[in-house]
Amino acid sequence: MLKITVMVSGGGTNLQAIIDGIESGLIEDAEIVKVISSNSKAFSLERAKKHKIDSIVIGKENYPSQKERTKAIIKALGDADTDIVVLAGYMSILEADLIEAYRGRIINIHPSLIPNFCGPGFYGKHVHEAVLKSGVKETGATVHYVDEGVDTGPIILQESVPVLEGDTVEKLAARVLITEHKILCEGIKKVVESMLTYEGGK
Repeated sequence: MLKITVMVSGGGTNLQAIIDGIESGLIEDAEIVKVISSNSKAFSLERAKKHKIDSIVIGKENYPSQKERTKAIIKALGDADTDIVVLAGYMSILEADLIEAYRGRIINIHPSLIPNFCGPGFYGKHVHEAVLKSGVKETGATVHYVDEGVDTGPIILQESVPVLEGDTVEKLAARVLITEHKILCEGIKKVVESMLTYEGGK
């Protein structure tokens, strides 16, 4: 059974999708052992509590220094015997020490078809605003491994979402979010299976 820690900053609908994916049996041989939130007011913490998942807040409010935050996150991940780290709406850039400690085991969900509309400044509604402004007819979501760049790690899964006539940022974001929930679970399932296959073949 692989142990997943989910890192969050907000409402946690992607966290809920992972919880549902595990409970439904879509994601097998894995469990969420910890939720790390950068924000003490994040509704994600309520979701974790409801499902009896251990949670901790590690953010600027209690760890002003980024070095301190990184050290605390690495300790929390280690204490939980974390195998896979999932960034599910986590709004901070990870430091190199953390990426190195869990290289090839940190995955992120991004609300566009990378390499389009990604990198510094492209997060949340800013992504969808840029998509609509550009006039493209297609966007989507991407699950990818995390490396030292911003949205530059190897892609695990992508799925496209049409941009429709009359779309607003809110309408497009809601439609993309449905795809995020779907492919995040599929991406985790793929990573879990590949890790178990690798470990079994050692």
